[in-house]
Amino acid sequence: MTTAVIVQARLGSSRLPGKVLKPLAGGTVLEEVLRRCRAIPGADLVVCAVPEGGKDDPVAAEARRCGAIVTRGSETDVLDRYLQASKAVGAAVVMRITSDCPLIDPEVCGAVLELRAAEDADYACNNLPPSFPHGLDCEAFTRDALEMAWREAIAPEDREHVTPWLRRAPEIRRAVLAGPVGNFAHLRWTLDFPEDYDFFKAVFALMPTPTTIPGWQELAAKLKHHPEIAAINSQQCQR
Repeated sequence: MTTAVIVQARLGSSRLPGKVLKPLAGGTVLEEVLRRCRAIPGADLVVCAVPEGGKDDPVAAEARRCGAIVTRGSETDVLDRYLQASKAVGAAVVMRITSDCPLIDPEVCGAVLELRAAEDADYACNNLPPSFPHGLDCEAFTRDALEMAWREAIAPEDREHVTPWLRRAPEIRRAVLAGPVGNFAHLRWTLDFPEDYDFFKAVFALMPTPTTIPGWQELAAKLKHHPEIAAINSQQCQR
């Protein structure tokens, strides 16, 4: 049974245009996200699902350079983009990651995959309710559940955000990874504003080497000693 990590990525962003191709850690934001996705235990392959059209060709080219399988689909109907990507690679299970999370933790993602399989759930996640830092969010679901959502979800926001229907439909069997002890949900580790980019540049300057992927707890402990870094994007801390 093939498990695919599918990363949605596009060039457009109203608050921070071109954010996924911005330089980070000696590469690009997208390169770091894909590098971490390749390290997820239980994942067989990594796919980058990019909108059709010439404006997003640079994103597709960067994803290919990074060794990801690239599929193209609708820019606005991201639910359809995910379904077509899953079909293209024959995935029975999909893990959804967004390309604005360069601190995504492979071990947390692997735990969500393992939980979904252990409970034979249609859908599993680590943010119902939020408990990890914002930027470690991940979701896993079966292709059958994805196809059900594709058939049943009609509202534009359901199509754009992929999983809202899966998160609320009564017929879906859900599992939620237990959150960590402590107050971490307020931490903002996602890229959406210029201040977030400044935050990530400061964070990666603290990290040991580009080849290592420290666990999120290690990073949180380190940032506790650097409140000036957490303050960089603190005004945007909303979920």
